[in-house]
Amino acid sequence: MQITKTTVALTVEDVTASAAFLKRHFGYREEMSADGFVSLGHPGGGVNVVYLRRGLEVLPEEQRHRTADGVLLAFVVADIAAEERRLRGEGVAVTLPLREEPWGEKLFQVADPNGVVIELVEWVEQ
Repeated sequence: MQITKTTVALTVEDVTASAAFLKRHFGYREEMSADGFVSLGHPGGGVNVVYLRRGLEVLPEEQRHRTADGVLLAFVVADIAAEERRLRGEGVAVTLPLREEPWGEKLFQVADPNGVVIELVEWVEQ
């Protein structure tokens, strides 16, 4: 198997709000959209993100009313302290303050308007 792109699809209540959050604060760009659907890509590569509106009929019936609750979207960055300062300066609430784990990971978390947790990570050499 050859994987050519990776996309995560998240079901949320308000597709527009989550998409706007990733575009404004993380540099994502809209690649396509329709009623209840938006696909976002990042110019630097990485994972594409698709938001689907909860209840959308294109989803299998047993999945239509689930949401992205409990999902964590993680982005590895080069200067995590600068990213935390930038996001705070943009008015983004930090839901888990910057910390360093014993296994060499610095991280902090924010949440988008639908509660999707976004974790920023920087790996520290030990």
